[in-house]
Amino acid sequence: AEHQHVRYNPLRDDWVLVSAHRVKRPWQGQLEKPPPEDVPRWDPKNPLCPGATRANGEVNPQYEGTFVFPNDFPALQPDAPEPDNSDHPLFRAAPARGVCKVMCFHPWSDLTLPLMSLAEIRAVIDAWAELMTELGASYPWVQIFENKGAMMGCSNPHPHCQVWASSFLPNEACLEDRTQRQHLSQHGVPMLLEYAEQEARRKERLVVENPDWLVVVPYWATWPYQTLLLPRRHVCRLQDLKDSERDSLASIMQRLLIKYDNLFKVSFPYSMGWHGAPTGPYLEEDCRHWQLHAHYYPPLLRSATVRKFMVGYEMLAQVQRDLTPEQAAERLRNLPEVHYKQRAK
Repeated sequence: AEHQHVRYNPLRDDWVLVSAHRVKRPWQGQLEKPPPEDVPRWDPKNPLCPGATRANGEVNPQYEGTFVFPNDFPALQPDAPEPDNSDHPLFRAAPARGVCKVMCFHPWSDLTLPLMSLAEIRAVIDAWAELMTELGASYPWVQIFENKGAMMGCSNPHPHCQVWASSFLPNEACLEDRTQRQHLSQHGVPMLLEYAEQEARRKERLVVENPDWLVVVPYWATWPYQTLLLPRRHVCRLQDLKDSERDSLASIMQRLLIKYDNLFKVSFPYSMGWHGAPTGPYLEEDCRHWQLHAHYYPPLLRSATVRKFMVGYEMLAQVQRDLTPEQAAERLRNLPEVHYKQRAK
């Protein structure tokens, strides 16, 4: 806890420098602007609201639950042309096709996941699973991700996520596929299933748990309050979850996200996303090495206005963190599970 050291991340096959003593240094750098507290519940100018007109001229329905629609500015399109052939191995390109969708969690703009009911969160999980099944029928990779807060590049406060399906396996998926496959081959057990069992027993990095799930600050965490959400049983894909596991997932997500908000009494920014076994042609292959999991990457370090910057050494050498994962987990674990806004009421 007091001396710098490096920790190995078996999921990414790389290392992180832990320098816990650096968190004591005074901060004179940039201070972030806290997220607004006065977001209107409905705004006709907000393109994600029910009944609002989007950039392409389409009018949203008066939806009352989740709402999925094609991204008006997609990074991937299904009919992109083939790139030109390269005349040198240092200048290679390959086809990239896919579809991008947006999913609104709720019709109210002033509501975030930790403030939604368990039934509403369960509806989000079901919609995720439906999209995984629909898009995964033909695309090898379906990436569900949520960027929450302006600090993480979110330009709209309305509660929503994105789903990108691609004709290729992205870099992180390829990396996790390789490391998990190697672990199963060498040790005879899926890496993250074994890891979840170890963390459940050790408890020093445990944040919240229930009979089906646990959330830990991973031993190799890079972001200050990064967490990893893991199922206790072996399950490869989100759509494979049982009804009871979806209910318990809604509960543990709510508990984690309430703790996040309570940490600095602010709507906690993060990027999160689900990783599971590839789909499309991989549905017919042996993917037992995969274990479903979700990553949460929040940037805040010291307060609602002081973030961790991944620059300099992190960009040019390797990732470095300023407090130990055990310290971060203990702080999150000890936070109340009633949202600070509800306690105030």
